Amino acid sequence: MDLGIAGRVAFVAASSQGLGYACARSLAREGVAVTLNGRDPERLAATAARLAEEVPDVTISTVTADLTTAEGRAAIVGALPAVDILVTNNAGPAPGTLEGWDEEALVAALRLSTVPAIELMRSYLPGMRARGFGRVVNITSAMVKAPLPDMGLSASVRAALTAMSKAVAREAAADGVTINNLLPERIDSPRQRFMADHRAAADGITREEAYARIASTIPVGRLGTPEEFGDTCAFMCGMQAGYMTGQNIQLDGGSYPGLI
Repeated sequence: MDLGIAGRVAFVAASSQGLGYACARSLAREGVAVTLNGRDPERLAATAARLAEEVPDVTISTVTADLTTAEGRAAIVGALPAVDILVTNNAGPAPGTLEGWDEEALVAALRLSTVPAIELMRSYLPGMRARGFGRVVNITSAMVKAPLPDMGLSASVRAALTAMSKAVAREAAADGVTINNLLPERIDSPRQRFMADHRAAADGITREEAYARIASTIPVGRLGTPEEFGDTCAFMCGMQAGYMTGQNIQLDGGSYPGLI
């Protein structure tokens, strides 16, 4: 399927690895000029070189910047003043308990998972709306709809982004701009490896055993692949998805137990 976005320009946050990179790769394969982002310049350069080798006819650029700082976000917008596609992404807060979620932890989590995405939308949405086309995909988490006890902090700050996105999506839609959230669960990524190691330590088992236990809870019987995640993101950015906005799209192998 031709998604009709060849020649468009995209910025993908936190994309030197993991789910961000998966989205950048799928967009590049659709002919989108992609700017990658990360804090480690060497890792970012290596990632860009790998992607450019795989997709040689597409422009791949980089911006080394910390999304959680105003200076970092200013560097991103300064290097890339206008985009057609914005994919927001960042690492989430670590698991914990209510006893540890004091004011400092709450504010830090907002600055990590909520503020960067909203600030980037504030920078790029006016231009998208003026040009009559735009796609925003926020990578959040399945925890937004089904929080686990130790993931309450992550779920809360991502839910704040979800609420803001829904509100803004209703206004931006008339100008050809869609804003949607992509909710991963159990995708084989660095974040999932971190969570598997957390579970292994808590249960006194190996990482492999933790992965097996995780897979056993998923109806499809396996973890999702980065390629599946990236291709879903790319579709959400395509012309065929122009009637889909303000939505939370779950990619979880059927794990969500709810009806809506």
